[in-house]
Amino acid sequence: MTTYGTIPTSSGGGTNLEFLSRAKERFKTGLGTRRPWKEMFNLGSINFPHGVPGAFPRIKTNINYFRMNYAIIMLSILFLSLLWHPISLIVFVVLMAAWLFLYFLRDEPVMIFHRVIDDRVVLAVLSVVTIVLLLLTGATKNILVSILVGLVIVVVHGVLRRTDDLFLDEDGVEAGGYLVASSS
Repeated sequence: MTTYGTIPTSSGGGTNLEFLSRAKERFKTGLGTRRPWKEMFNLGSINFPHGVPGAFPRIKTNINYFRMNYAIIMLSILFLSLLWHPISLIVFVVLMAAWLFLYFLRDEPVMIFHRVIDDRVVLAVLSVVTIVLLLLTGATKNILVSILVGLVIVVVHGVLRRTDDLFLDEDGVEAGGYLVASSS
């Protein structure tokens, strides 16, 4: 039996150092999909669409192209709104760690009592726990307002940012992005 071209992996559970190394690589890969801020806020690419039907494709394209930037903006606004609610901020940080380790940075499926838990179940449980815990901290108004402010910023930018100069490579298209050839 030959192992030509295979990548060696550890057969055990792995060490903490290996896990942290993999987590760091996944984090870098995730941030690698972030577009340059200079490109996002290029003032020469800001104009109004030709109408409501022209606005929806712009929003869709911009959200797919700048999705990591938009996520950073939304999380930053949420973080800033929780600065005056230290309990909520602590809960938010703990929940972000749970999301990172249980959903974003894991290499193997979640197992409970020797049963594999589906990703959709993990996503649903984490979402419900996040919403419930943040609402129980007493910062409900701040959280809802910050999410609303973030959504308004994302939608306004998505409508105003032209898409004719946004081009993704083939890897970006396979990952869910768009190749945009027409001007709007």
